[in-house]
Amino acid sequence: MQKYLSLFLKGMAMGAADVVPGVSGGTIAFITNIYEELIGNLSRFDAHAIKLLFKGQFRELWTHIGGTFLAVLFAGIITSVLSLASILGHSIEHYPTAIWSFFFGLVFASIFIVGRNITQWGTSQILSFVIGTDIAYWVTTLPAVGGTEHPFYLILCGALAICAMILPGISGSFILLLLGAYATVLSAVSDRNLLIISYVGIGAVAGLISFTKALKWIFEHHYSIAVALLSGFLLGSLNKLWPWKWVVKYYVKNEGTPKEEYVPLITQNLAPGADWTLALPLAIAGALVVFGLEWAGKLKRA
Repeated sequence: MQKYLSLFLKGMAMGAADVVPGVSGGTIAFITNIYEELIGNLSRFDAHAIKLLFKGQFRELWTHIGGTFLAVLFAGIITSVLSLASILGHSIEHYPTAIWSFFFGLVFASIFIVGRNITQWGTSQILSFVIGTDIAYWVTTLPAVGGTEHPFYLILCGALAICAMILPGISGSFILLLLGAYATVLSAVSDRNLLIISYVGIGAVAGLISFTKALKWIFEHHYSIAVALLSGFLLGSLNKLWPWKWVVKYYVKNEGTPKEEYVPLITQNLAPGADWTLALPLAIAGALVVFGLEWAGKLKRA
């Protein structure tokens, strides 16, 4: 029972991270030592699983895909997303420096946690780290676009976002923000709009099943290079999480309607402001959360 409670709480931590643009649930999975098991179980949604399904061998299917592990973990993720979506959205809007500072510290500490898994640094690992940093930084500089609620577009957004969510350092929420679907999805979750949620969910399931197979192969054959790349993703993503920003340009979403809102389109990082005395302790708190999660993960594994 304690094992499942621990897994459920890890899922909740992943869900909370996934709600925030710039933070990845994959980061939480990695530092709590469940990342490879998660990837391995998801990659088992294969031809054999389909065969077991059509044969009605549900118990064998459940065992094959690690059903209990996935069910408990995703229950935690969903619970967290449903309960925290509106709270985090409100907090980011009204207390941006405080929230971004906490997550900046969280991701910064994660770089060291993930990087420690690389036992030997060579040319390939260093190159992979640099490429990962450049890619993540480049992604954070892209401007958001105006999205649409067309079903096919939402399915595509779900597929792309879930691929990002499973990677430490690449935020699925931020990908949704870039695609102009973040506000739509967050509102759908808060308002329990099952139609929009189902479209995004279909894309997420399809993207997750296909992408995790490739990830599993990479981890099995090029582990240190893959981890170096993920560490680079984390470093590059810090650009998005810098607490002090100036909005250069907005775009108007739902213009001319009661739901009209101004969404930041292009931002520019600024030097720390007078509120750094609040930001620094929160960043340290975020880092301590990461080291605490890693310690708990190692304790549970032992």
